[in-house]
Amino acid sequence: MTSEGAGRGGLLPTTPPPDAVLPERNPNAPAPGEPIPSHYSRCYGCGTDHPTGLHLQVVAGEGLSLTGRFTVTDHHQGAPGLAHGGLLSAAFDDALGSLNWLLTAPAVTARLETDFRRPVPVGSTLFIEAEVVGVKGRKVFTRATGRLDSPDGPVALTAAALFIQVPVEHFTTHGRPEDVERAREDRAVRRSVDNLEVNP
Repeated sequence: MTSEGAGRGGLLPTTPPPDAVLPERNPNAPAPGEPIPSHYSRCYGCGTDHPTGLHLQVVAGEGLSLTGRFTVTDHHQGAPGLAHGGLLSAAFDDALGSLNWLLTAPAVTARLETDFRRPVPVGSTLFIEAEVVGVKGRKVFTRATGRLDSPDGPVALTAAALFIQVPVEHFTTHGRPEDVERAREDRAVRRSVDNLEVNP
């Protein structure tokens, strides 16, 4: 089912409605060209401390866009020598979710659609371009393209997702409190490192 037909039968659409808007980028968001930090060091997608994770690296673009990349390793195989399809969907989920840093509002995935165009071999690097295409109320509509081995390489995947903005309490209510606390500590450490003056 395409996103245009979604909404019938209870499925959430990933295409923004005509009255959706493109808000301004939050002034506290990472500037274009700056890395967008991991939301949690143990995140499978973007966490630096996950031993077999994707270690997705994401950089803020202009407006409400970003670029990301990760290299497929032996840990990420599905079919022999090829990236697992679910893993590639996870990469897109993480990259599209990182767009919410530009709005500086926590959000969770409500729907993710991934179209697979070609295999992604182990050892290759997937380059992702993602953008917010509309916001209505708490709904954030996004889309992305993934290319093989260079930002101009052949298209391997495309994706679209709908995120719902939630209060921080969503994570303490539904997640494990110790993990939420660790994520807060990660962010506090990152802020203190970012604010260090090299030449006071």
